[in-house]
Amino acid sequence: MTAKRFFSKLFSPYIWLNLLAMGIIVVLLCLGLKYGLDLYTHHGQTVEVPTIIHKSYNDAEDMLDKVHLNIVVSDTDYVKTLPPDCILEQSPLEGEIVKPGRIVYVKINAPHTPRRPLPDVIDNCSMRDAQSKLLALGFQLADPEYIPGEREWVYGIKCQGRQLASGDRVSIEDQLVMQVGDGRRDMNQVVSYVDSRTYDFGEEEEEEEEKPKTRPHYKRQTETVSDNGNSSSEPSSVSAASAKPLDIPTVSTTSPSVPSAPPVPKAPKPVGE
Repeated sequence: MTAKRFFSKLFSPYIWLNLLAMGIIVVLLCLGLKYGLDLYTHHGQTVEVPTIIHKSYNDAEDMLDKVHLNIVVSDTDYVKTLPPDCILEQSPLEGEIVKPGRIVYVKINAPHTPRRPLPDVIDNCSMRDAQSKLLALGFQLADPEYIPGEREWVYGIKCQGRQLASGDRVSIEDQLVMQVGDGRRDMNQVVSYVDSRTYDFGEEEEEEEEKPKTRPHYKRQTETVSDNGNSSSEPSSVSAASAKPLDIPTVSTTSPSVPSAPPVPKAPKPVGE
């Protein structure tokens, strides 16, 4: 490529028009970003949060709408002396400087007392443990009702005469009555400490004691001799007391004495010696 042709393409109006268009686009993006962020963030605009504590929800919504603020309920609580839907708390607090469009979170008063589930304390813990758990959850307790049973063990909970179970939702304004054992048992209650399937050794011993004690009997063989000389034997049953002891000859364990042999005479000497 010659130098003349190169410079002719470099100074072509097509290239310079493209460069000019790209420059204009970059300038517009910078201006839009600058002024757009100011509009979106309300740059330089501030408002003061009004006081809406103890106001009704509708009145508080109107007051915040006048200063271009929004309201959102974040939680509820119950105060008996205040009317329902009354503002109890707000965030941000009154007097703070915020930008328009800010959300103000409020806590309102519930129209009725909150109902909370009953924890698992029935037949599961002592009276002291049950009291600490129920009071921590905000329940109100009345005087306990003592019933026959293990001492200070919680056997049940009643509310307004109704028997409750674990998990039932109860108002925190209602008083709960715990049924607690007084350490005594009902006289009509039978408590079996021995398994009926096991062997009762006491009755067997009594039965053995009631049986009359008898001596054992032995059979003795008697032999009779008939007139023709034949003998016959027949058994007879006699008691051990009436049986006479048999005369059994004693056998000496010592060996009998053996007589000594006579002395052997000496042979006579031959004559002539």
